[in-house]
Amino acid sequence: MKAAVFYGTEDIRVEEKEMEPLGENELLLKVKACGICGTDIHILKGEKGSASVTPPVVLGHEFSGEVVKVGSKVTQFSVGDRVSVDPNIYCGECSFCKSGKPQLCEQLTALGINIDGGFAEYCKIPAANAMKFPSHIPFEAAALAEPLSCCIHGIDLAEISTGQKVAIIGGGAIGLIMTQLAVFNGASYVLLSEPIKKRRDLALQLGADKVIDPTKEMIGTAEFDTVIECAGNKNAIETALKIVKRGGTVLFFSVPSPNEQIMINPYEIYQKELTIKGSFINPSTFGRAMDLIIHNKIKLEPLISHTFGVDDIKAAFETQPNPNAVKVLIRFD
Repeated sequence: MKAAVFYGTEDIRVEEKEMEPLGENELLLKVKACGICGTDIHILKGEKGSASVTPPVVLGHEFSGEVVKVGSKVTQFSVGDRVSVDPNIYCGECSFCKSGKPQLCEQLTALGINIDGGFAEYCKIPAANAMKFPSHIPFEAAALAEPLSCCIHGIDLAEISTGQKVAIIGGGAIGLIMTQLAVFNGASYVLLSEPIKKRRDLALQLGADKVIDPTKEMIGTAEFDTVIECAGNKNAIETALKIVKRGGTVLFFSVPSPNEQIMINPYEIYQKELTIKGSFINPSTFGRAMDLIIHNKIKLEPLISHTFGVDDIKAAFETQPNPNAVKVLIRFD
């Protein structure tokens, strides 16, 4: 099969790869669509993923496909099923797994991170990590169930109450999903801060009440009940702490560089009685994400700005950080 294999920093190669034997509890998928995530960009730069990366490995953890073969003990799936893939695999035995926090699993592994993933014509996956979806859902939308499920976990942590004012900093694919979820969860007013006009326009189409260009306009200080940071840079992170009101919540959702450092005033956290939370991957939210997609409660296809074939994976990776891009997908016909 043809696969894009990551060999190390800035080294990803499209090559022919042998398919490994299918396990008795596994599915073989013909991959149809796979998104490029900010985590993939970090990995290509030689930075950390959600789990340790040991090349060579096929990246790609946001994907969907068609079942072409089932393991001997698999009963819940059949050849021809359309499935989306939750890439995260937990040990089930460590203290975090047993205490209901599997996202913090001490032995966390993930398809497309340290196990071959979706940037390939075919991918074998544990049947337990697959979820069926009906034929009226495009493979492209189903591939984005993974980032949507991560956002749902973040929204759960933010605990947005009906009628609250919410600010979202960063209008990439994640910020635009968060915009929709904030509205869906009852926010009375949602502001999105994003320097790129295309993304601001999309945010208004997807339910934001106001958008601003942070290079030209300041967000009002101490105004928002909840601030969700989705940009991953120092200025955005520090801004989030400035604009949240007393007693409010700041959710750090982005994947910044592991070496990023920020200045925090502990007195301000104390004096404003702030709640600051981080959000990591998608424990137990993948099914909810698929339900939102299946019942057309969230719009994901407008976020797909570019598609490439796997032969053009390098161009796709170069395009994803481009200001004109929102979500870049690799498609397989």
